[in-house]
Amino acid sequence: MLPLSAFKAVGESIPKGGELIIMTQYKKQLLSVLGTAAIMLQTAGPAFATTITVTGNGSGSNNTANVNLTSNTTVIQNNNATVNNNVNADADTGNNDANDNTGGNVTVETGDAATNVSVNNTLNSNSAQVNCCPNNNTTVNISGNGSDSYNDVNLNKTTNTLIVQTNNADVDNYVDADADTGDNDANDNTGGDVEVKTGDATSKVNVSTTANANWAQVGGSGGSGSAAVELLIVGNGEGSDNDINLTLESEKVLIQDNNADVDNDVHADADTGNNDANDNTGGDVSIETGDATVKVDVDNMVNFNWADVDCGCLFDLMAKVSGNGSDTYNDINAELTDLTEVFQDQVADLDNYVDGDADTGRNDAEDNTGSPEGGDPSVTTGDAQSTVNVSNSGNVSTYGVSVPSDWPNFDFNFNLSLSLEQLLSLLGL
Repeated sequence: MLPLSAFKAVGESIPKGGELIIMTQYKKQLLSVLGTAAIMLQTAGPAFATTITVTGNGSGSNNTANVNLTSNTTVIQNNNATVNNNVNADADTGNNDANDNTGGNVTVETGDAATNVSVNNTLNSNSAQVNCCPNNNTTVNISGNGSDSYNDVNLNKTTNTLIVQTNNADVDNYVDADADTGDNDANDNTGGDVEVKTGDATSKVNVSTTANANWAQVGGSGGSGSAAVELLIVGNGEGSDNDINLTLESEKVLIQDNNADVDNDVHADADTGNNDANDNTGGDVSIETGDATVKVDVDNMVNFNWADVDCGCLFDLMAKVSGNGSDTYNDINAELTDLTEVFQDQVADLDNYVDGDADTGRNDAEDNTGSPEGGDPSVTTGDAQSTVNVSNSGNVSTYGVSVPSDWPNFDFNFNLSLSLEQLLSLLGL
């Protein structure tokens, strides 16, 4: 990943040629470390016209034009993110003692204990948009040359586009959340009622990891360029030898690679039990615990590739041989090649370990003695509920279709500009 210091700020002059727009935002959310970077590259194809004319040369002349035109666009986007979140959250209102009291009522009452942990990781996104067609006209004209002249034009026009997008994410989330309102003692009291009452214990954990998205559009929908090609051998003298050799090549290679290793280890515990009210004499004994609730949500969305390679380069080709003298040798060879290769690769290793425990039991009310008109010992526990949701989605590769509606949302709003030449220089290319 390139350092931010390597990029020019918006407003500085940009050399002619491709312009690179970098859009990135670093977010630091609760208990998360973000390694998020995105690059939006947008380059225009060459817009110059090519005209080669061999005309008006005398008899017996030897005229040759060799022209090579090459346009190379290289985009390399690489993100590596390593995130380690280690969270210990504890809420405890228990561990109260009210023992060995004489002559009055004994009450132990604890409030609610709640833990709420949220871990949100959003990282690694690449975005590239590149035009790929040589949207310029080509004219080769061999005309009006004298007898017995030799006229030869060799023209090679090559357009190469290479886009490599790579994301590597290694995310480790460890969460230990505990809410406890129990472990209260009211033992060996004499002369009054004994009451132990605990509040609710609630433990909530939310872990969300969204990582590794590549978006690439090479060309535009319906084509991104058109060009007229005219090859003319006309009006040359007798015995002349006239050759036009034309090669037009367009090659697009797109590589998208995602590798995600996500380990989630979640321990969530809510406990309102472990209360003791034993060996009390002379009054009613009551133990009442609140509800124990555990809710764990683990949501992993990793590895998304979207690519649309729709150059649709249009070439209006006209080759004309006419009006040349007797015994002339006229040859036009035109080769047009269009090659597109797309490689999309996804590797996801997701390990989710969730231990959710809700406990309102393990209360003791033993060996208590009350007056004959008194009530019986009472133990009342609240509800215990443990809910765990684990959702994994990923390894989605789409090609040549619109962006899916469930495509993950990566929000980038930090704008920088860098020319293509500067990018390649920084990459050592």
